[in-house]
Amino acid sequence: MKKIAIYGKGGIGKSTISCNLSTAFAEKGYRVMQIGCDPKADSTSLLCGGERIPTVLDFVRSGNAFSLDDIVRESSSGIFCVEAGGPVPGLGCAGRGIINALEALEEKGAYERYKPDIVIYDVLGDVVCGGFTMPMRKGYADKIYIVTSGEKMAIYAAANIAMAVENFRKRDYAKLGGIILNCRGVENEYERVQELASDFDTEITAQIPRSPLFDRAEEAHKTVTQMFPDSDVSKILLECAEKII
Repeated sequence: MKKIAIYGKGGIGKSTISCNLSTAFAEKGYRVMQIGCDPKADSTSLLCGGERIPTVLDFVRSGNAFSLDDIVRESSSGIFCVEAGGPVPGLGCAGRGIINALEALEEKGAYERYKPDIVIYDVLGDVVCGGFTMPMRKGYADKIYIVTSGEKMAIYAAANIAMAVENFRKRDYAKLGGIILNCRGVENEYERVQELASDFDTEITAQIPRSPLFDRAEEAHKTVTQMFPDSDVSKILLECAEKII
């Protein structure tokens, strides 16, 4: 089982890329599980026809017993989807939702039951502390991939995530696998992100161009790799999946 975590600043497109990678892996015949680790709980909606599925934290807060069937939804393309969820606005810790979700999946034997070949953790990376570092810890993700554009705040967040990975290196936590450049068309974008990659002794795993196909696919509640399999963007995403695997 290969386990990867996709980190990035909120709004940078990490969930869209995570969903496209999940469908790319599924199309190659792999059993895939995607775990949304963002309080907005919308990581897997693109895989579930636009539907937001119940979150693990919702069930934990209810105080009632729950099963894997309650928290794992299989998409039409056969991807197993989970959402950690978040606290009531203004109350509690969002990172705790991630911890609860991952612990619940382990305790209930999710990996043994569904036997995924690939697990993708889609993680908010604006704040790298507490529960948000849970997917980096030993036993969870093997590699971290950071999604960024060439925009200043996106690179700032990406550098913080990379530093967190570097700080955990001695604890045998997940290693940095590379940076995924999700282009926004800013000046000298590739060069800015290449400098970031060089600073952390890693590489740009993929350069995803801006494309209206993402919006068109999302309007249909599908990924680009599903709706436009022969497009240049889809080919780049499939190549990215190949590099990761």
